[in-house]
Formats: sequence, structure tokens, C-alpha cells
Amino acid sequence: CSPPQYLSSFIQTHTQTPMNQDSLKVRPKRGNLNHFSVLISLLRDRRTFLEEVRGETKLESKIVSLLFSSSFFFSVYGAIIGAYGGGLQIISSAIKLPALYLITLIICVPTLYFFDILFGSKLSFKQYITMSLTSVSVISVLLFSFAPVALYFLISVKGYNFFLLLNVLVMALTGCVGVRLFYKGMVDMAGPDGFEHKLRLRLLRGWVFLYGLVGSQLGWTLRPFVGAEGEPFQIFRPEIDGNFYAQVIRSIGSMLGIN
Repeated sequence: CSPPQYLSSFIQTHTQTPMNQDSLKVRPKRGNLNHFSVLISLLRDRRTFLEEVRGETKLESKIVSLLFSSSFFFSVYGAIIGAYGGGLQIISSAIKLPALYLITLIICVPTLYFFDILFGSKLSFKQYITMSLTSVSVISVLLFSFAPVALYFLISVKGYNFFLLLNVLVMALTGCVGVRLFYKGMVDMAGPDGFEHKLRLRLLRGWVFLYGLVGSQLGWTLRPFVGAEGEPFQIFRPEIDGNFYAQVIRSIGSMLGIN
């Protein structure tokens, strides 16, 4: 007895059409790796990356990827410097260090955007956000590269002022590199005729100074990042008087034995 007509056609169709081996392969999920690939493309070929930003190519995905990857690297370095105080300070610093850089951008980017368009800038707000995040992402990668150094001194040297000043120096160095790349990137984005107006170029330089000033003082406001030995854990210090630069001078004097 022969099989029914519909069953014969089903068997014939599936026996004549071999299954594609590619369909049997389990496709790996890229997931969050795509976020890091955007940052790697920025580091490897900055000129091509800037061309894509100038052409407004996938700016939304770039913003999300740079935000994710920079926050991850900042969190790792924040956890290491917070390990000096131990316990909850590790978690606190891992959260506050990314917040420090991102809140600084939230405060400073609108100033640059509105003043820049006043003097003839044709860039969109998304392009300004993307460019500022490229600077922050470069800083985060450089901090991450210093993580083994910070970890070494954390283990080998038990001196609060030394460890504090070491991290201030590292952050200042990486910040200078990141801001310099941002400055050069903005000049390249504007093109050869973009900064003919000297006042606009001075504005960009002034904004770089403002960014450093706001960031350093915000770091003072969000302290502690390095918990001091013998003191209870605090998310924020209740004292808001003083400033970052005065504290650096006091730490240098204390380390050198100068009251």
C-alpha cells in the first residue's frame, strides 16, 4: 500500500533539498562585544572614525557603545582605587568614577555646543556628544591600562597620601591626552575653513580649560574615591568646603612631612 499523497510530497521535498550546513551552526551572540568593537575601531583608525562622525553615520549606536565601554573601564579602575579603603568603598568608587566623567560632560557640553553654533558651527548636537564621548572613552582605556600599576602600588605601598597623589597624577595625565585628542578631533571635524574665526578657536581652548576645572572640582565634591584607613565608610564627605587643588597641596605637604 502506498503512502497518502500529501505524505509523499512532504518526503520528496525534504529528501531532495539537503539541509544547509550553515543553518546547523550555532551563531555566536555578539552581545556587548559590539560596544567594545566601536571603541577598538576608534583607537585603531581615528581618521575613519571621525569621517563617520562627520557624515553622521550610526551616531546613536556609537554613543551607546562608547558610553557602555567607557563606563566599564572606569568602573574597573574605580574599583581598584576604592580597594584601598576596602569593603563598600570598592563598589562606591566603581560607580562614582564613571559618574564623575559623564556628569562633567553633561555640565560642559551644552556650553560648547551653544557658543560654537553662535560662531558658525554646522555640527549637530549628536556629533558634539559623540566627539566628547570619544575623548572620555580614550581616557577610560588609558586609565584601564594603568590599572596594573595602581594595583601594584596598592599592594606594595601603604601610604594614603602617596596612593592618592599617584592616582591624581594618572588621571591628570590621561585627561590631558584625552582632551588633546578631542581638541584635534574638533579642529579636523570643522575642516580647514571651520576655525577661520579666531574667537571660535579661543572658545574651544577655553572650553578645554573649563572641562578640566569642572571635572577636578566635581571630583572633590564626589569624594572619597580612595577611602582613608581607620575612617568609616562614606558615600560622600559631608564637608563641601575647600577645593581640589588645595587638597592636592596639603597631600604633598603631608607626604613630605611639611605641616
